[in-house]
Amino acid sequence: MFNKYFSKLGETQKNAIFLIILFGIISLLGDVIYEGARSVNGPYLETLGASALIVGLVVGFGEFLGYAIRLLSGYFSDKTKAHWFFTIFGYGLLISVPLLALSNYWQFAAIFIVLERIGKGLRSPARDTILSYATKQVGTGLGFGIAEFLDQIGAVIGPLVFTFVFISAGPVKTVADYQQGYSYFWMPFVMLMMVLFFAYFKVRSPEEFESLDLKKEGTKKIPKVFWTYSLFTFITTVGFVSFAIIGFHLKVQGILLDAEIPFIYAVSMMIDAIFGLVVGKMYDSFKSKHDNEKAGLLLLGIVPILTAVLIPLVFSYNFVTVLIGMLLWGIVMGSHETVMKASIADITSINKRGTAYGIFSVIYGLALFIGAILAGYLYDISIFWMILVLVSIEVLGIPVYFMMKKQIM
Repeated sequence: MFNKYFSKLGETQKNAIFLIILFGIISLLGDVIYEGARSVNGPYLETLGASALIVGLVVGFGEFLGYAIRLLSGYFSDKTKAHWFFTIFGYGLLISVPLLALSNYWQFAAIFIVLERIGKGLRSPARDTILSYATKQVGTGLGFGIAEFLDQIGAVIGPLVFTFVFISAGPVKTVADYQQGYSYFWMPFVMLMMVLFFAYFKVRSPEEFESLDLKKEGTKKIPKVFWTYSLFTFITTVGFVSFAIIGFHLKVQGILLDAEIPFIYAVSMMIDAIFGLVVGKMYDSFKSKHDNEKAGLLLLGIVPILTAVLIPLVFSYNFVTVLIGMLLWGIVMGSHETVMKASIADITSINKRGTAYGIFSVIYGLALFIGAILAGYLYDISIFWMILVLVSIEVLGIPVYFMMKKQIM
């Protein structure tokens, strides 16, 4: 099947797929590292003495700062065309994750957690821009879907590292147990940097994948639908609760054992990976069906609905209910990751793409920041009120979706 498919491709398309797969492997190794850490960062901070509000502040500030930096890194990567520099330097900061093994105070752990997010902020617009050039050869939805699938395999493996560490540890998880898990991420970090430099030396000018006609099309102005899409994403992301808060809830309420928390996160990441491929293909199909490069955004109508449903589920006190909620959480994440990256490539011109990724990321990061603080603050007051407020926010995203749909069609 695959041989038949590849035999129909030209040399440029084959090289583009090769670059997509290389970046998929890089993202896989990166997710082994930082998603492994993110699966336990909340409980780890709690073990070090942090409150729910502190967890929300650290996670939210890290997310916001990481996304805010993308505005600058996206702009300068466009301006200087130094996409590879920002990508390599940003991935290099993943070294902060294995360094968490050396932290004995939540303040130091918080610095490393935030530093990891800064690295992601530096690399993401440049990396996504490089990928966008290659995906134009095979379909943006499919291209980013393949990258997301490989990416999420790493997001499954990473949390499982801690699952096995905790299974082999005693019934009460100590700081040392968490630090042992963090220390295992040295090896994937070294492997990641090796593959990254191989990709750099193999394809130094990825912009050549995008045809001259595609480079010329569109204006330098960012289109109106981009801003409506950004508003929709902002609203629905504020109500989309971080797993750090969910993990905190599962630990302090005694719903799951420490070893089960990263495992359930890994399960949701696997759903994210599978659905990322599905939604990527659907995204390209929507574009073809409507003969409209922006039509793939119509898929996002499910996001506020599914998010409103999953919030009360993940903050329940029943394992089965929590599991169902986390499966929906993975589906929403798959929609965010694949459609978000593919759509920016389709609604912006090539000379504004890194800047657009940066602007969108700032908006997305601000939403995560506000959402994390809001959820952490309300959780300490009342879980019921937290659920009610977050669900209400998701409902506000529905009329914005129809506004965006009108602009697309």
